[in-house]
Amino acid sequence: MNILRKLEVEDSEGKSYSQTFLTNEDLSPVPREKQTWKHRNFVAFWIADSFNVNTWMIASSMIQAGLSWWQAWICVWIGYGVVAPFIVLNARPGAIFHITFPVVARTSFGLYGSLWCTFNRGAMACVWYGVQASIGGTCMFVMLRAMWPGINNIPNGLPDSAGITSKEMLAFFLFWFISLPAIWFPVHQIRHLFTLKAMITPIAGLIFFVWCIVKAKGVGPIIRQPGTMHGSELGWGMVMNLMSCISNMATLLTNAPDFASRAHTPSAALYPQLFSVPLTFSIVSFIGIIVSSSSQAIYGEAIWSPIDLLNMFLDDQPSHGTRFGVWFIAFAFVIAQIGTNISANSVSAGCDLTSLVPRFINIRRGGYIAAIVGYCILPWKLLASSNGFVSYLSAYSVFLSSIAGVMVTEYYFIRKGHYRMKDLYDTRKDGWYWYTYGINFRAYTAYIAGILINVVGFAGATGRTVPVAATRIYEMSFFTGFGTSMVIYLLLNWAFPVPGGIGEKSVSFEEVDVSGVWDSAGHGQAKGSDSESGTGNAELDEVGDGGSLTKDGDDFKEE
Repeated sequence: MNILRKLEVEDSEGKSYSQTFLTNEDLSPVPREKQTWKHRNFVAFWIADSFNVNTWMIASSMIQAGLSWWQAWICVWIGYGVVAPFIVLNARPGAIFHITFPVVARTSFGLYGSLWCTFNRGAMACVWYGVQASIGGTCMFVMLRAMWPGINNIPNGLPDSAGITSKEMLAFFLFWFISLPAIWFPVHQIRHLFTLKAMITPIAGLIFFVWCIVKAKGVGPIIRQPGTMHGSELGWGMVMNLMSCISNMATLLTNAPDFASRAHTPSAALYPQLFSVPLTFSIVSFIGIIVSSSSQAIYGEAIWSPIDLLNMFLDDQPSHGTRFGVWFIAFAFVIAQIGTNISANSVSAGCDLTSLVPRFINIRRGGYIAAIVGYCILPWKLLASSNGFVSYLSAYSVFLSSIAGVMVTEYYFIRKGHYRMKDLYDTRKDGWYWYTYGINFRAYTAYIAGILINVVGFAGATGRTVPVAATRIYEMSFFTGFGTSMVIYLLLNWAFPVPGGIGEKSVSFEEVDVSGVWDSAGHGQAKGSDSESGTGNAELDEVGDGGSLTKDGDDFKEE
């Protein structure tokens, strides 16, 4: 028992069992002093998140499939331009009430029903952490090779079944190890990492861009290469590729409240994200297209991976200037991969795992669990042994889009911005989010419906033969999953109303906490507002939704 007590998070002492199952410091509303993310921080966040190896190569598969470079670039613009408003929509509850994704999920799926959603997202974050760390290991190897060319001659002491060589294992471990300190910092402080990355990586990208054009004496042949798709094939090809851009963002879309909960004002999580997402991802993909096109003029073939291209620059006894240039660009990619892993996976896994066992796990501990799991799954072996592994991870977005569809519908259409913050941390049977034994079966019915419409096409994406119609539906999986879950959830709430929902009474949309004074760990929490004066710790009043609140013991009740 003493060992268990030592493992508890700091603020669990003195709380009841039900309280330790529902809350800790990282699940409670973020206090005002930690609402530090301003407009520039969200811009820096997306600059940092967009600059990575995956975004650099995102247009490669489109061009190889038969699109011209400009058709592929249009797909990137449209795809990320379409997904940006959905990110903003799902981030809004976090920006207003300063709560993370696991707590926002309770409003729609129930206090206990939300645990499956957070486990789902947390498990995927752990897997993706390993995958991104494996890519980061290749960046680290190039950086080390630029400094010490002899590292390329390290003999391999590992068997072929390991799926990795000794020198690659060394680079992976070093990347994994230097990533650990970044996990230590709390979310409201980690914004400085993204600011650093937003300064270094664009400079490195621009240097790489100009270097390749000069070396190739032009932009290369891909810019003049026409597309091979025409007619309906071209139409569906563009749809499929722009949808792949949307699917790639499904994870960040789902847990958008995690970072928005630290927003200094609601608009900080609105306009910067709305415009930064399509702009930053499009610019990085454009640089990737031009660099790869230039590589074809230099080497006679298009080298889509920037890491492979940098490795080729180090062949044949490069000059000291070339080695330094490669080192700096590889260093920027290392920083880029660390930032991407923190933003998309470490923080997400930390928030999600915290909700599963809040008595023993907080965001920091959850982030380290993700790092350990990411190592233990041997991600290099997964990537080497299955060509469809990354495709499977991306296809998994169909499950996340259904979750997002339910969450957005709950906030904007069912309860129209009205929250009862106290009920998010209380197992009272008359609480808004207790539903049926803590599970909202309306949400789960809608969630499953959003999956079922895409499940046949999902099987096709993992390698099985399926009808063309199922493939077409799956190619639109984000919208079919999101839309189906949204419609079903709306209908079920009309048929089986919930307290405070659309079926109970007619209310206008207003972002407000109707539970009265909310107090967690001594912090007064505002009732919610769309004003720009901040919503974390404003003056408290006891006016509910259309009525007054009176204190009854330790609770507030409406009159």
